[in-house]
Amino acid sequence: MKRSTQTALALAATLAVLAGCETSPEATRPTAAAPTQNRSVAPATPAATPATTAGAPQSQVASVNLAGQQGGSGAAGAGAFSGSNRAPGSGAGAAGTALLAAPAQRVVYFDFDSFAIKDDFKGMLDGHAKALAAAKTKRAVVEGHADERGGREYNLALGQKRAEAVVKSLSLLGVGAGQLEAVSFGEERPAAQGADESAWSRNRRAELKDR
Repeated sequence: MKRSTQTALALAATLAVLAGCETSPEATRPTAAAPTQNRSVAPATPAATPATTAGAPQSQVASVNLAGQQGGSGAAGAGAFSGSNRAPGSGAGAAGTALLAAPAQRVVYFDFDSFAIKDDFKGMLDGHAKALAAAKTKRAVVEGHADERGGREYNLALGQKRAEAVVKSLSLLGVGAGQLEAVSFGEERPAAQGADESAWSRNRRAELKDR
């Protein structure tokens, strides 16, 4: 009776041990899920590597651009910069030394038997005076004329007075005396042919010409 009881107890203990061994694989199955969790997290690490790698070329490209800009600011670049900042007229033969443009009008007309300069021509003479004063080496000749009325000698004298009146006006405006010369042609070089006032008014004149 005791042996059967002991045998039953031993058998029960053996079954309990076997039961414990059968439950141990089930207990370890949840542990096998851990690699699955690690797999989902693992791709995040390679993703950071391309971002770091992509950042490196950007800094390299920036350094290349800066080097190119510095190279452009070398001898050629410096020359362009200094040229753009050069003041107008600062170079040799530049606009600062250019001659002032003289007025296109060069004829002074007079009233009959007169050598007085009318106010209509004073502005024109002022422009010529400024141009001549700005170029001291420039020379001009003033030719005096008269219409056909009167004697030849008288018209030559009248033409001379008209030319000298223009020269005096230019001198008073700042033109050097050595730059001007007054001559007379009297009635010998008419600007218009005719025996009426329309022609005579055009012949009573003084012409300013470059010499």
